[in-house]
Amino acid sequence: MNNAVYNFQLPENERIYDYLKGSAERVALDNELKRQATEEVEIPLIINGKEIYTGVTQNVVMPHNHSVVLAKYHMATEKEVKLAIDSAMNAHKVWSNLAWTVRASILLKAAELMATKYRALLSASTMLGQSKNIFQSEIDAVCETIDFLKYNASFASRIYQIQPKSAFSQLNRMEFRALEGFVFAVSPFNFTSIASNLNMAPVMMGNTTVWKPATTAILSNYYLMKIFMEAGLPAGVINFVPGSGPVIGNEVLQSKDLAGIHFTGSNGTFNHLWGTVSQNLPNYKSYPRLVGETGGKDFIFVHPSADAYEVAVNAVRGSFEYQGQKCSASSRMYVPKSLWPSIKKLLVEMAEDIKMGDVMDHKNFMNAVIDNKSYTNIVSYIDYAKSSSEANIIAGGTYDDSVGYFIRPTIIETTNPRFKSMEEEIFGPVLTVFVYEDKDLDRAIELCDTTSPYGLTGAIFGKDRVALASLCDKFRYAAGNFYFNDKPTGAIVGLQPFGGSRASGTNDKAGGEFNLVRWVSPRTIKETFVSPTDYRYPYMME
Repeated sequence: MNNAVYNFQLPENERIYDYLKGSAERVALDNELKRQATEEVEIPLIINGKEIYTGVTQNVVMPHNHSVVLAKYHMATEKEVKLAIDSAMNAHKVWSNLAWTVRASILLKAAELMATKYRALLSASTMLGQSKNIFQSEIDAVCETIDFLKYNASFASRIYQIQPKSAFSQLNRMEFRALEGFVFAVSPFNFTSIASNLNMAPVMMGNTTVWKPATTAILSNYYLMKIFMEAGLPAGVINFVPGSGPVIGNEVLQSKDLAGIHFTGSNGTFNHLWGTVSQNLPNYKSYPRLVGETGGKDFIFVHPSADAYEVAVNAVRGSFEYQGQKCSASSRMYVPKSLWPSIKKLLVEMAEDIKMGDVMDHKNFMNAVIDNKSYTNIVSYIDYAKSSSEANIIAGGTYDDSVGYFIRPTIIETTNPRFKSMEEEIFGPVLTVFVYEDKDLDRAIELCDTTSPYGLTGAIFGKDRVALASLCDKFRYAAGNFYFNDKPTGAIVGLQPFGGSRASGTNDKAGGEFNLVRWVSPRTIKETFVSPTDYRYPYMME
């Protein structure tokens, strides 16, 4: 028997490649992009390690060129969802009892495969299927996915070391059991890494999952699943089940074996899941663990002592990278009147300078939004601003869906601090600015804190360090990830665990130990060496 005690040290974060013209990684990626762009893939369900073709299909298209079909994927019916649940429950018996170091080794091998053999494949599928540029894909699909896998092995090591004190006459220990049942993983379109972590964080702790991937991220998610299997993940530990949300959700949520939900997506969908689980509580073996990250209305607050150029650069990057399709993207900004002329000039110049188009043209900073539904929603906010007397579009405001779902980076200046685009999540390349009088700083702080129901990310800018400390305190609950003189995006696994509260979710901090703790059910075990021989206590014998 191997009785070694393992301790996985915190890893180094995966190196971000530069992809300079002529470099080996650039050549490999360009070749893979060309291959995938001209090859239509048929994507099955994968349940209990077996590929299932239901015959009910939909297409995966390029968002930046929606006439090009990348893949055809098969959709689950009620029959396949039930099969996936049974598969997860059967696999749980073996997987939850497997040595945790074996589970860790599978995660680490998957990370190594992604860093080497499949780096270009994973990046290219994310670029083409989710319309990301090279840098956005590299930091997401490759580096962050690898970091989640490596760090989770280390975080698990820390958790398993948490043990109670034992006394002379007894031995006390803590067993970190997997949850009793399966975990429902519901992943979004915008981050390949999140899709991986929503499954592999519970899996690391001995759980099995039924995975509903976003239909607009099927291609990269399918390759993730194939890599997990090549790394040695046993059949049934993760069950890849694309399809309709209501069809899959209805079956999963009524199962007595539902042990948890790991979710990233819209506030409305998570609220629906939570409400349905609440109604079904008497049917479950245990209270399901609900872990969700649901979006934000993230802010940049500018103090009068800030540097105008730093504000402009970070606002443009924070608002328009990946077309603003990040739950952390800045979408509202509060600027003092004294700085607005200089910041406005810089913002407009930078926004109008941005090139956008096909992901295979590497000069493009921006690409397309994900699909027609998203495009239509974002355009409605732009048109609303155009028709309002309370707003003025100072940059962008144009859009075109004839080839791809393209929307120019748009900046709205409003005189109403509670203007529609200041309050509601848009999830697109739209930044709304409210200019406040310098003397009304405290009122502007209160507005920023109370305008949105969300509490995910926020950034403050200023040179007055004492003032920044005060702002940090006043925005204590306004953001779960808070930034000084930096854009409110780009949290790195192991460095800035990510998540927010209020309407932004349960704040269980992906990229840290907190998230993994949610996927275990601890059992305290006490062994008494010599049992008592008399039911009476000593004082009773006086």
